[in-house]
Amino acid sequence: MMRWEGVMPAITTPFREDLSVDHDFLERHAAWLVEHGSSGIVALGSLGEGATLELDEKIAVLKTCVRATQVIAPVIAAVSALSTAAAVRMAREAESCGCQGLMILPPYVYVSDWREMKAHLVAVLRATKLSCMLYNNPIAYRTDFLPEHIAELAREEENLHAVKESSGDVRRITAIRALTDLAVFVGLDDVIVEGIEAGAVGWIAGLANALPDESVALFDRARRGEKDEALYRWFLPLLRLDTLPKFVQLIKLVQAEVGMGSPRVRPPRLELENDTELHMIREVLAHRPKL
Repeated sequence: MMRWEGVMPAITTPFREDLSVDHDFLERHAAWLVEHGSSGIVALGSLGEGATLELDEKIAVLKTCVRATQVIAPVIAAVSALSTAAAVRMAREAESCGCQGLMILPPYVYVSDWREMKAHLVAVLRATKLSCMLYNNPIAYRTDFLPEHIAELAREEENLHAVKESSGDVRRITAIRALTDLAVFVGLDDVIVEGIEAGAVGWIAGLANALPDESVALFDRARRGEKDEALYRWFLPLLRLDTLPKFVQLIKLVQAEVGMGSPRVRPPRLELENDTELHMIREVLAHRPKL
């Protein structure tokens, strides 16, 4: 069973000028993240613009990430699709690519009740032998997996081992821990310290794409009970970017500013034109602390 713990960047998908996937940079970026302390790589999620990638592109991204990490750190594939059949196929493809885990999202667009969502999740979980994480993000997907739902699923499905909790309510972490033995990961960057205090053992991190050293340091110190107020205060304005509607563009902008990526995104997203965000990012980075 894979180890669900630590800082796992939700890796961004880099694009060339023609908006094809830049696999050369992707491989360097994934290896760099692992070299700087990431305990795993989560590919094809919301931040990875998975919804804009075709199936063959998704498979190619996973293969590149697996090659880059060279089994030093696991690659977790985000499984998101409009239909259950497509999600099942994606899960099986991810296993064939050498991924060591899955992060299962609710179906895009369709919002329903627990009965239907459970059937979707069970179909994906039973399509693979991989260790799986449930992704709960009611803010983005309007589907809310309540702690009692998660506990029910965990009792019945032996390969569900973790949950990424992105409701923004840290009380959900304590509730899930009280009802299950699942590893709980924080999914919103700006509540990572509070999430760890509530019992989270991992972080699916956005800003780690640009600032892995700072992300790992903040996480490790918080887990040891060390409150690094200076690091947290400095980092917080950037961590909040992960919670905004244009979080993909903003995080890629931070990557570009530190020399680890470009701001290119795939439509319908467009690159930012407002200098306000760029000015703030540069101002924060100008006072980047020494670790």
